[in-house]
Amino acid sequence: MEHFVHWFRQAGPYINAHRGKTFVVQFGGAAIESDQFASLIHDLALLHALGIRLVLVHGARPQIEQRLREAGRELRYVNGLRLTDANDLRCVKQAIGRARICIESALSMGVANSPMQGARLRVVSGNLITARPLGVREGIDYGFTGEVRRIDRRAIRLWLDEGAIVLLSPLGYSPTGETFNLNAEEVATATAIALRANKLLVLSESSAVCTPDGQAVHQLSLSDAERLLATHPGLAEPTIRHLQQALRACQAGVRRIHLLERSVDGALLLELFTRDGTGTLITADIYEGLRPATIEDVGGLLALIQPLEDDGTLVRRSRERLEMEIERFVLLERDGAIIGCMALYPFPDEQVGELACVAIHPNYRDSGRAKTLLRYVERQAREQGLRRLFVLTTRTAHWFQERGFEPAEVAHLPVMKQALYNWQRRSKVFIKTL
Repeated sequence: MEHFVHWFRQAGPYINAHRGKTFVVQFGGAAIESDQFASLIHDLALLHALGIRLVLVHGARPQIEQRLREAGRELRYVNGLRLTDANDLRCVKQAIGRARICIESALSMGVANSPMQGARLRVVSGNLITARPLGVREGIDYGFTGEVRRIDRRAIRLWLDEGAIVLLSPLGYSPTGETFNLNAEEVATATAIALRANKLLVLSESSAVCTPDGQAVHQLSLSDAERLLATHPGLAEPTIRHLQQALRACQAGVRRIHLLERSVDGALLLELFTRDGTGTLITADIYEGLRPATIEDVGGLLALIQPLEDDGTLVRRSRERLEMEIERFVLLERDGAIIGCMALYPFPDEQVGELACVAIHPNYRDSGRAKTLLRYVERQAREQGLRRLFVLTTRTAHWFQERGFEPAEVAHLPVMKQALYNWQRRSKVFIKTL
C-alpha cells in the first residue's frame, strides 16, 4: 500500500502535464491477439480518463496473413510492403474490419468489477485518411497497396474536442472511390504530424532500442538518433525501422516519440507516469546550442558571470579558477556568443553532484533557456551515476524549488562541501533526487 501511495504521489506532476494533450498511440495486430490485449485496453481507458486526447492506430498484419492463407492466397512482399491485388484486397478488408471491431468492442466494455466499469468510452472511426496507390516502382506493381495522401485533421480534432477516442485502421480511400491497404507505421506518423501531436507512442513487438553491443538506449536527441543509424549498421531491422519512423516524425515537428516494448505489462503507464520510463525517448534537439566549455571560452564566461558576481548573486571566481575548472562547465551559445552557463561538480563517492554558477544573459531570461541547461546537466549527472543534485543559492530559491529541488540543511551536503560552506554568505541548501 505504501508503495502505491508513493508512486501515485510521484505521478501527480505527470498527470497534470499530460492532461489535455494529444497522443497518437500505435500498436500492431499482434497486440490484438496477445493475452495482454485486455490490459492494454484498460491502460488506454485510464489515459482517456486522465484527460489525454487519444488517437489509436492499429495494425493487422497477422490477421491479414491468416485470412490470405485461409483463402489460399500467396503472401507477397517487396521491401517490406505487401503486393495487393483485387482478390487480396477483399481479404485485407475482412481482416482489418474484424481487427477494428475487436478493438471497438473491447473499448466498449463497462461491466461491474472490472477496470472498464463506468468508462463509457466513445470510439470514432471513418474515412479520415485519403490515400493514393504506391503504383509501379522499380518495375514492381504494388496494386492496391497505397500511401497516405492526407489526414483529415479537422475532423479528428472535432471528435477529440467532443471527448471521443479516434481509432484509425491501415486503410485509406481515394477521391475516385478506391480503397488502399496502408502501412500502420506510416498512418501513425502522418497522423501525429498532421495533428501536431504532443507525443507519438509506438508499441513495438521488438525489444527496446539497443546498441549492437546490447546496451539499452533510454533517450536520444534527433541528432543522436541519426548518428546511431549512421554508425551502427548492425542494429536489428525493427530497431532501424522504428528509429527511421521516429526521425520522420521528429523532423516534421512531433517533439517527442516514445518507442516502447509492447510485451512489458503497463508499458504506457510506466513511460508516461514514472521518472525513468521504460522505453526509448527520441526528442527534437532541445539541447541545440549547448556544448561543453573549453579553455578558449574563459573570457566570454567571465563577461557573462561578472555582473552577477558584482551584485552578489554568484560567488566570485578568478580567471585562474575558471581555467582550472573549465571542464565542469556547460555553455549555451547563440551566434557565437555565450548567453548561458551551468557547472556540475560531482562527488562520486556519495553519488551527489553540485549545481553551480547558473547564469543566463539578461536578454535571454524568461525564455526557458535555464530550464534547458538544467535538463542537460541532469542528464549528464545521471550518465555519471549521480543520484542527487544540490545547489547553494541566496536569491533564486523559488526557481529551483519550482524545478523539483527541496529545502535541506548544511548537514545534508557531502562532507567535503560542509567543510567549505561559507557561513557568512549563508546560502540556502536545496537538493533534488534524480
